[in-house]
Amino acid sequence: MKIGVPKEIKPQETRIGLTPDSVKILVSNGHEVLVENNGGYEAGFYNDQYKKAGARIIDHVEDIFKNSEIIVKVKEPLSNEVKMIKENQIIFTYLHLAAAKELTSGLIDSKSICIAYETVTDNNGRLPLLAPMSAVAGRMSVQAGAHCLEKNQKGRGLLLGGAPGVEPGNVVILGGGVVGENAAIIATGIKAKVNILDKSEKRLKELKELFGDKIVTNLSDKTDLEKLISECDLLVGGVLIPGSEAPKLVTKTMLKKMKRGSVIVDVAIDQGGCVETSKPTTHADPTYIVDDVVHYCVANMPGGVPRTSTLALNKATLPFLSKLAKDGYKKALENDQNFMAGLNVCKGHVTYKAVADAFGHKYISANEVIR
Repeated sequence: MKIGVPKEIKPQETRIGLTPDSVKILVSNGHEVLVENNGGYEAGFYNDQYKKAGARIIDHVEDIFKNSEIIVKVKEPLSNEVKMIKENQIIFTYLHLAAAKELTSGLIDSKSICIAYETVTDNNGRLPLLAPMSAVAGRMSVQAGAHCLEKNQKGRGLLLGGAPGVEPGNVVILGGGVVGENAAIIATGIKAKVNILDKSEKRLKELKELFGDKIVTNLSDKTDLEKLISECDLLVGGVLIPGSEAPKLVTKTMLKKMKRGSVIVDVAIDQGGCVETSKPTTHADPTYIVDDVVHYCVANMPGGVPRTSTLALNKATLPFLSKLAKDGYKKALENDQNFMAGLNVCKGHVTYKAVADAFGHKYISANEVIR
């Protein structure tokens, strides 16, 4: 198959869909790979590396969309890209459609086959293609939050890890999944006080076994959330309902109880955010203030570390892309129901229920559509 890798055009997004090593594997299996000129430059992957791996370097992105059967990206297609998508073309990338009405409509109209990294599952119900970026975002959340707490960033002027004779800061993490666990790794590593909130007793027990006395676990329905966040210095929002908009756990009223100069890092912003006052920001202008609380809501946090992120993402996505390229989407999805869960839009139909419900589209099961 012909596989196209366009340069990402979302502001401050410098990851790329394939590394040269991934290209080499695909080419060795008989596929043709088209990479946009300097598409990986900012992530430290160069044209000569792609050429050596067997890729063709393409100057004009229109030619990539025109001549490729599969388009491999990192972020969701923007409006200029949606216009170039062809009928029956396979789009393999993060989509986050439940928070993107216009994009959903555009992909429906394109009659393409859209497979979202973030809804592919495994046999344990986990999300293997979302996990590597959730891990990166979770780790970055504390790094970013600690920076935002500095006074010149309009934070409290607090060192999250404390100092000799000075108490460390208090971190509250909403959600004990991949984001929450990785946020806790960094937060406990710098000796902050850490509270993790989750609705699953089983998951909280796992986290307690992992971190021991370095964290305090809190069961959602038995915790006074308003009190918990009123005492924190850094709030990390890491809740996720696969394919759906994130629940708004923190209300405007709760926000008013938070300390002046405290920080919210809403990692769930890709799915609409779990804080009522959250709105997407960029790496160029990452924060804003509501009620004296600093909000960091960058919608593509892993894009800030594009080399690490691209390498981690390819390790997860390449086996699935290899199946798509070898077998075509019908056989690849039919042979793997976990992969089938990634199909969100197919030939004008919405095939992921949470997306259909979000915007009132008719839902048709993925299995039914690809027969």
